[in-house]
Amino acid sequence: MSETTQPLGRRERKKAATRQSLADAALALFLQHGYDQVSIKDVAEAADVSTTTVFKHFPGKEALVFDEEAEHEAMLVAVVRDRPKGQSVLAALREHVLNSYFKTSDNPGFTAFRRLIAETPALRDYSHRMWMRHETAVAQAIAEDAGLPADDLSAAALAHFALESTALTHNRADSRAAVEAAFDLLEHGWQV
Repeated sequence: MSETTQPLGRRERKKAATRQSLADAALALFLQHGYDQVSIKDVAEAADVSTTTVFKHFPGKEALVFDEEAEHEAMLVAVVRDRPKGQSVLAALREHVLNSYFKTSDNPGFTAFRRLIAETPALRDYSHRMWMRHETAVAQAIAEDAGLPADDLSAAALAHFALESTALTHNRADSRAAVEAAFDLLEHGWQV
């Protein structure tokens, strides 16, 4: 077994189980009562832990909803690095953003989760900030792919605007079309 695939020890498994229990309890409460009506204390009680334990695992209330940040960054970098031969970086990022933001599911829980985020300004803003935290890693992957220095401005701009395209979805009748238009602009430039 390689170093990266070592099984988790008992302590790590217990931490992961507590973290998952907290995230599950929070999401259930938020969906049932609304995000603003649920306190950290309510989440702690539902998970049968102290509020101190909640804060050991999550920095704040919004973070209880978004517990897979590291996986998202790794996925975004992989989108750039592992894209099919012949596919441009922009095409790969467009596909990923569209699949991430407009993923359809027959799972009513997923639909309710997406609606909770869309209808709760604090969660929508946190989600956007979390998404944009990956900008540097994506920019470095783009620069590396293009053979440019890691701090290349054009790679940084491309990463920023590709990720920022999701901010255009708010209050749009057709949010998918807004993201498509942003990527069209990135790919083809300003045509007016």
